[in-house]
Amino acid sequence: MQPQTPKETHWVYPKIDASWTKEIIDEFNIHPVTAQVLASRGFDSLDDIHDYLYAKLPDLLDPALFQDMNKAVNRVFDAINNQESILIYGDNDVDGITGASLLTEFLRHLDASVFFYIPNRNSLKQSVMLDALDYALKNNCKLIITVDCGITSAEEIAEAVKQKIDVIITDHHEPTAKLPHCIATLNPKLLNSTYPNRDITGVGVAFKLAHAITNALISKNEISATKIDLKRYLDLVALGTIADMGSLLKENRVLVRYGLKQLRKTKRIGLIKLFTVCDLKLGDISTIDIASKVAPRLNSLGRIADPTKGVDLLLIRDPIGAEELAKELDLNNMERQKIERRDSDDIEQYILNNPHILKHKAIILHSHKWHPGIIPIITARITKQYNRPTIVISIDQGVGKGSIRTIREFPLLAVLKEHADLLINFGGHDFAAGLTIKEENIEKFKERFLASADKRLKEQDIQTKLHLDANIHFKDLTFDFMESLSLLEPYGNENPAPVLYCDAKQIWPPKVVGKLHLKLYLEQNDRHLEGIAFGMADRKSQLTKKNLILHLAFTPYVNNFLNKSSIQLQIKDFKVKE
Repeated sequence: MQPQTPKETHWVYPKIDASWTKEIIDEFNIHPVTAQVLASRGFDSLDDIHDYLYAKLPDLLDPALFQDMNKAVNRVFDAINNQESILIYGDNDVDGITGASLLTEFLRHLDASVFFYIPNRNSLKQSVMLDALDYALKNNCKLIITVDCGITSAEEIAEAVKQKIDVIITDHHEPTAKLPHCIATLNPKLLNSTYPNRDITGVGVAFKLAHAITNALISKNEISATKIDLKRYLDLVALGTIADMGSLLKENRVLVRYGLKQLRKTKRIGLIKLFTVCDLKLGDISTIDIASKVAPRLNSLGRIADPTKGVDLLLIRDPIGAEELAKELDLNNMERQKIERRDSDDIEQYILNNPHILKHKAIILHSHKWHPGIIPIITARITKQYNRPTIVISIDQGVGKGSIRTIREFPLLAVLKEHADLLINFGGHDFAAGLTIKEENIEKFKERFLASADKRLKEQDIQTKLHLDANIHFKDLTFDFMESLSLLEPYGNENPAPVLYCDAKQIWPPKVVGKLHLKLYLEQNDRHLEGIAFGMADRKSQLTKKNLILHLAFTPYVNNFLNKSSIQLQIKDFKVKE
């Protein structure tokens, strides 16, 4: 089944400011095209560019900037000194799993008695935190530390307090009107937050708590600075931040850059076995590898299996057990892919059979058939394909669990607050959120949400856009230039790989590879380069004439094949110039 052909992509060209670009080149001695990329990305001061290119671990923000950090640290010290058991309660995605693993390992290193609990969300229960409370009571835990969750769980936390259990929240999701009453709340999105990085992820906040505890122990002379090496936890921070689509700018960029270094030499036997299953070389792990291969396997646990095994894998020290867990994750992922294909095909067919859906500027779909753990993946794909805010709701026993993704022009949380009277609850970020809703309220909610989108979004907002960073000539695509461009890594959310553009001649007809992709043979002033256009095999008919001039948008990369390196182009889009 072929998906509906999207409208032509609108190319957004960069603004050119020659004097500012020259200033960047002179200050940093970098390639003019790299300087133009920085200018196109909106950098307007040399200090900001310096921080972006060269910030190091000592430049990380002080964890004490979180208002309640001292309260959190002191309560953890009390628990350790009084030999109270601590429960780490993490969300069931990669961000929550890595954050829970980090705090569990860190606190055990300090000889604390630590349990961890990761909920299985597929039951569609309205509150999984009450399960964690039962687990805490059973194991006589006097302190619960949440990771990547908790900020919207005021009622459940009130229940924990009634049971004489203290709670520390570490979270990064937007708070709702009713804040939980607990010992300490560490969240950069609180209304009066004094922590400058709103974009830190759940695992990032957990790392900040570990950092603050370490600082306090060193200042009290209770531990030597050499006993705790916080760098050893940065592999988990990188993994969770990339998987959760954390912005790779400012502090997050530093955490991920150094976290990738740590990942490439990790001693975690579970991760090593998982990388083997993913067919990845340890020393070459990239953000794309994590996002496309590692994170889906870990996320598959929270989607269709037992997410607790994710923490087990990250903490395990037994090679045989690690290998078994890694293989189990791989099998779960295959099962997840099968379910995803089934539900994805069903949804795509429904859209094709009901084209009136696309008359609105948002898409809302609901069914009793779709697996609740799979819908976030499908929602993200539909949002990207049709460039519209999208909600997919899976219904079971009268309750719908919905996943929401959106476009830059339509932030979610204010809209969800407007229609909160129809929802059981909701939470998340402005661009990715979730909700639960009674089945009988879905049609009314759908009507109101679509009306909000139709009113606020213009036709050009839902047109797919490709933002271009800089013009370049083939002669400038050298290995030295690629080295200059690598200063902008690691790439990810908010910091994508640069998209360059130019005109070139097609010297041979394109070749279809892997059924879906096109290989292009290109020339500009006697320089020949090959391009790969992923998923564009259906556009081959546009390229059958000889000696076509193409207007190309692409990202260059170094292809290492049979120990031979060459520069190739990943084609993002093309236009035929007759």
